[in-house]
Amino acid sequence: MSESNSQPLDVIILAAGKGTRMYSDTPKVLHRVAGKAMLEHVIGSAQSLQAERIHVVVGFEAQKIKDSLADASVTWALQEQQLGTGHAVMQAMPSIPSKSIVLVLYGDVPLTSVQTLQALLDKTADNSLAILTCLSDDPTGLGRIIRDANDKPIAIVEEKDATPEQKKIRETNSGILAAPAVKLSEWISKLKTENAQGEYYLTDVIAMAVADGTAVSAVIAVDDKEVLGVNNRQQLAILERHYQQQQAQNLLLAGVTIADPSRIDVRGNLQCGRDVQIDINCIFEGNVTIGDRVIIESNVYLKNVEIGSDTVIHANSHLEGAEVGDRCQVGPFARLRPGTKLFDQAKIGNFVETKKAQIGPGSKVNHLSYIGDAELGSSVNIGAGTITCNYDGVNKFKTTIADGVFVGSNTALVAPVTLGKNVTIGAGSTITASVSDDSLALGRAKQRSILGWKRPVKK
Repeated sequence: MSESNSQPLDVIILAAGKGTRMYSDTPKVLHRVAGKAMLEHVIGSAQSLQAERIHVVVGFEAQKIKDSLADASVTWALQEQQLGTGHAVMQAMPSIPSKSIVLVLYGDVPLTSVQTLQALLDKTADNSLAILTCLSDDPTGLGRIIRDANDKPIAIVEEKDATPEQKKIRETNSGILAAPAVKLSEWISKLKTENAQGEYYLTDVIAMAVADGTAVSAVIAVDDKEVLGVNNRQQLAILERHYQQQQAQNLLLAGVTIADPSRIDVRGNLQCGRDVQIDINCIFEGNVTIGDRVIIESNVYLKNVEIGSDTVIHANSHLEGAEVGDRCQVGPFARLRPGTKLFDQAKIGNFVETKKAQIGPGSKVNHLSYIGDAELGSSVNIGAGTITCNYDGVNKFKTTIADGVFVGSNTALVAPVTLGKNVTIGAGSTITASVSDDSLALGRAKQRSILGWKRPVKK
């Protein structure tokens, strides 16, 4: 329901087109901006407006779209033949109560702000028709807004039907409109295909509204990218960069230092504390939370990660589904896989991979190691080249390492295995049995030296 309108809100999203100019087997509305399908962006906007029902009109590859958004709370309508925008709206109208306000959106116009849409809905408070327009520097190919002597919108003329004089008009139609359902239903029932494309134009309802005395008003979008539809990959890239620039500006204004605002990608929700520093070419996906005074060096990928304060993520590190405490060090060239948790002051060094591992306070895995399905206590030191052999080809097993353990380099810990407190493992060992507290464990093959041995010579 609109904030300023007591009538329930139904949103129709048109998503039936093929997108021929995308040259893709993927339906156009499933192409992504900021890591999310364009259609998802539009559904999210409709949800933010507290729509009672969201109707998505599909056509080309309808099942693929439904499968991709199976969790979305929407009603699907099928447009079997693509006979224009008016025809698409016709497919959803039977499911909409006459007392509703209808907002028509487009699945390939992903960046219209909720604030702009709310301003449009505010114009329908007196049962009028409201359209969203834009002032275009190059209006070629777009429908033109025709206004009367009192500057009121009275019609929309499509490019192919426009006169040379009308083509000079800069105010263009976004296609987005809001109207009372009872009136919209009546108008679209009267649409005809007497135009250059032989389609049912939704835009023809503006002239119908004027003819029956319904007030028509326009909201001009402040930013033309808000109403830019995607017809090809070039336009998709333009919207991607525009979205990312907006995210960068928001972060800068919130006090985050960004080395180069043109080289950051936010593909989800990024929350930053005070005095965070982000270097170039960093990607943030899903839900990422960063504490105070965190430094993110260059080429870092973070997905669904929580990072505590005063931590440094060094260059070229990849973290997904991980939780990192305060005053930690990660990388460079580290990979933290889902289920990893670093407690305060833990350190993960270069070329270290962890998975489903708890690294205790002050513990260190400095380089060239794999720690998986493991639980490390505090002040543990893992030497270079150490691996937990946690998988036997069928099942996963756990490695438990107590406080104060020192594991020498090039060690294999064959799970299930437990190392007690203050255990020392000699370098080059293969440990297959648990070790008691305060013990030294060695698991090396006996060394032999053969005097006078001659290397083979190639024949």
